[in-house]
Amino acid sequence: MSMQGQIIKLISNDYTVFSNGLEYVCKSRGKFRNQKIKPCVGDFVLFDEKNNYILEIKKRKNELVRPPVSNIDQVIIVTSTKAPDFSSNLLDKLLYIVTFHNIEPIICFTKLDLLNKEEKRDIEFLIHYYKKVGYRVYLNTEIDNIKDLLKGKLTVFTGQSGAGKSTLLNHLDETLHLKTDEISMALGRGKHTTRHVELYPLFEGWVCDTPGFSSVDFEGMTSGDIRDQVPEFELHREECRYKDCMHDKEDSCRIKELVEDHTILPSRYQNYLKFIGR
Repeated sequence: MSMQGQIIKLISNDYTVFSNGLEYVCKSRGKFRNQKIKPCVGDFVLFDEKNNYILEIKKRKNELVRPPVSNIDQVIIVTSTKAPDFSSNLLDKLLYIVTFHNIEPIICFTKLDLLNKEEKRDIEFLIHYYKKVGYRVYLNTEIDNIKDLLKGKLTVFTGQSGAGKSTLLNHLDETLHLKTDEISMALGRGKHTTRHVELYPLFEGWVCDTPGFSSVDFEGMTSGDIRDQVPEFELHREECRYKDCMHDKEDSCRIKELVEDHTILPSRYQNYLKFIGR
C-alpha cells in the first residue's frame, strides 16, 4: 500500500517524507538512478509506509539545482547592505536565475541600521528602482509583512553568506533555533551555518533555509535566456528596432539609449553585460 507525501528533509540518503501530519524516513529506489532522477526536498512522492521506500516522484512544477529544492512558490533573496557589503551583481544574478525557473523572487534587504546617511540614501534609491521595475522588496524589519508572505507557501530563503537568512528566520519563529554565526571580518562573509536542505513548517506553509554561498552560475541558461529575465528590457522590447536584439553591440539600440539617460540603471546593464560574457 502506498501513501502520498512531500519530502521535507534530506540528510545523506535518508529522505524524510511528511504525510498526514507524520514523518517517515525513507530510502530512494534504485530505479530512479536508472532514470537519472534524484528525489529532492519539495518533491511530492508516493511511498511505501511499511518498507519506507519512495516509489514514485510526482511531476515538479519547478526546481532549483542550488539549492536542490522543487515545487517552490517563491524565493526570498536575503540581501545584505553592509558586512558583507551590498552586491548588485549577486542580487541580479539570483533574480534572473529564480525567474528563469518560473519562481517569483522577493528581495529582502538586511542591516540598514549599519549604514551611514549617504549609504542609506543609495539603498533607498535602489529599493525604489527595484520596486518600479516590478520586484517585491521588503526590509528584514518588516516581520509582520514577511509572515504574511509565507502563509500557505513553500518559500526558499537564499542569498550571500552572512546576509542574515537564519537570523531572519529565527525572528519569524523563535522556536526554529537555527544556528547563526558571526561574520568573518577577514573574508567579509559569514561562515556557512546551514549544513543540509530542510523544510520547516511555518505559518501553514514551508520554509527552506539554504546553505549560504558567495558565487553561483547560470547553469542551463543561454545569453538570450539571461536577457529575457531582465524586466526593463522586456518593458521596452517593442521600442527596440531589432527583433532579437541583445542590447550590447547593436547600433541605435533603444535599451542602450535608456541606459545612457539612466531610465535603466547603468549598474543593472553592466551586470547584464558581465553575465552574457561581454
